[in-house]
Amino acid sequence: MIDLRSDTVTQPTAQMHEAMLHAPVGDDVYGDDPTVNSLEERVASMFGHEAALFTPSGSMANQLAIRELVKPGEEIITESFAHIVRAELGAGAALSGITTRTWPATRGLLRWQDPIELARPDSGPYLVSTTAIAIENTHNFGGGTIQPIEEIAQLRRESLKLGMAMHLDGARIWNAHVESGVSFLEYGKHFDTISVCLSKGLGAPVGSLMISRKEKIASARVWRKRFGGGMRQIGILAAAGHFALDNNILRLKDDHARARSIAKAAHQVAPSTVNPDEVDTNIVVIDLAGSHKSAAEVNAELKAAGILASALGPKFLRLVTHLGLDDQHVAKVNSVLPELLDSAFKLQ
Repeated sequence: MIDLRSDTVTQPTAQMHEAMLHAPVGDDVYGDDPTVNSLEERVASMFGHEAALFTPSGSMANQLAIRELVKPGEEIITESFAHIVRAELGAGAALSGITTRTWPATRGLLRWQDPIELARPDSGPYLVSTTAIAIENTHNFGGGTIQPIEEIAQLRRESLKLGMAMHLDGARIWNAHVESGVSFLEYGKHFDTISVCLSKGLGAPVGSLMISRKEKIASARVWRKRFGGGMRQIGILAAAGHFALDNNILRLKDDHARARSIAKAAHQVAPSTVNPDEVDTNIVVIDLAGSHKSAAEVNAELKAAGILASALGPKFLRLVTHLGLDDQHVAKVNSVLPELLDSAFKLQ
């Protein structure tokens, strides 16, 4: 099967396995694992921050970060289809007593005015106060959208005036960096907390990191244990992260090119489904509005042809490219998908 459900489906390469096999390890709950310690130091330095904390998932990294910024009963605001409000199962409320409000944005694209107009900091004893703003870059459900650095920088300036913190859900920040040329340090300086993921485009089997100041990371380490995320000899996993950072960042360009190729093939037969010029990175969102088939039906037809995708809504089909694909795989997708879209839009 050609698997385009997500860039999380990648398998470790033989070379990555070799790096994992030879990793020096220790008990990380005691802070004794040298490989994870070096990974945390490396990633924190990449983004210009003091410290980082290895976590088993991006959701945990996000949730640890926002609870360090937002007290129970206060709110964080974010875009309406952001991962922290759509794909983390209400964890902010369930685990930390954090409330959330959202603003809508086409393709999840940030305009700094939107969160500033929504925010209500220092609302007094009777209303919920906005404490932090979360930005997702790239924006998953927006179709891999890269957030403009000018908008981020202006939002940082305006939010500081109002006393609000900023969190970056940077699960795919590697993709944004490679495509935009904006440095990790430039991204990092605008946020109080950051989460980054190693198990998506970079191809590691497990792992994300939360990045911030030393005192916030020390507090988050305690909460990681409370959340059940205290791990032991995780240098085996951290070694895969080191290998991914050494070898798999620049090659993300290949994923982006393949995603645009799929988008162009779809657009040629069904122009309303996707605009190839809006495919910034490795995610292709197919909009089936106006067709007589649901995303689930087209997804089932793709599966029958040997291609896995994700139906994430009644008319929302997502395909994600990654290092497990090659040009032959994409050529097959570009042969099958247009035929299915042509059938979906034909008059019955």
